[in-house]
Amino acid sequence: MTIGIKRISLGLQGGGAFGAFGWGVLDRLLQEERLEIAAISGTSAGSVNAAVLADGYALGGGRAGARAALERFWHGLSATASMVSPVRPSPLDWALGGNSVATSPGYQLMQLFAGLLAPPASPLSMNPMIPVLAALIDFERVRACEEIDLFIPATNVRSGKGRVFQREELDARAIAASACLPYVFAPVVIDGESYWDGSFVGNPSLSPLVNGGPADIVIVQNNPIARPGLPMTMSDIQSRTSEIAFNVSFVREVASIRHLGGLPDAEDSNVVHAAAVRLHLISGNDVLQQLDLSSKFNTELPFLLRLRALGVETAERWLKQNLDRIGRMSTMDPIPVHEAELLTGTDD
Repeated sequence: MTIGIKRISLGLQGGGAFGAFGWGVLDRLLQEERLEIAAISGTSAGSVNAAVLADGYALGGGRAGARAALERFWHGLSATASMVSPVRPSPLDWALGGNSVATSPGYQLMQLFAGLLAPPASPLSMNPMIPVLAALIDFERVRACEEIDLFIPATNVRSGKGRVFQREELDARAIAASACLPYVFAPVVIDGESYWDGSFVGNPSLSPLVNGGPADIVIVQNNPIARPGLPMTMSDIQSRTSEIAFNVSFVREVASIRHLGGLPDAEDSNVVHAAAVRLHLISGNDVLQQLDLSSKFNTELPFLLRLRALGVETAERWLKQNLDRIGRMSTMDPIPVHEAELLTGTDD
């Protein structure tokens, strides 16, 4: 390692389209030559960003290749969704600000089937992410990216336990498993086992990063813990329920590291890893929690670019405040994790 370079691991959260915030954070971190990314644990949308970054970084692509791959993927995802996805902002959505897709007929149909028919009975349950991921990511390059370790959790439907896919195992099905919302898609079957979203067991899963990796873990938080208002529709209630469930493991893992110095293994809870690490947090939740719950399904390019710009801006501010402290101390602000309600601007 070059003298003066700070080695870090990254923990990338899920959050649907809010993963574009993570794209912006990664774009800025990849430009910081004093940082070296050694390992990434990514869940759901975070797993997608992790795989895309590795695709671009591999075989000499380096930082510039990773940034170009992320740009290419998110533009490609939006273009593909515009052709095949029924979930598009309606004229009323655009009139109300352009972020929500709550009145989209496709979104309403998706929520209707989710409430009436359990996947795979729903006609919308076929996972469209598998062919999209296979088309937009070169998984041979991902598996060849020896510079960065990757850890991608998914949840075993039968046992309720986590499985952490490592870089050498990754393909489109593994990433789709980590991003498989159970009320929308049928489980992804791998090696005879069925998997749902990895966020149930870790969002992101931090235990793979405390076991022999760099002592500094930078978590990119883009899945709101608290929100200023109550969900008023069944679809919003369902989305908010998932949002809360997907944060439980994250809050507990952070608390376990900060206060107990140890962390249960993501796959075997009988194993506890010592966690003598320094935690850092890049959070966009003060802004993201103000966005409509349905906007996590909004893949319109202007919205994704807005989220990316927010990620770049947030990472830039964080680097100015904390870069010199990496390698010396934890810089995590506990409020966005343990007292997120203070950011909502309400007393509820």
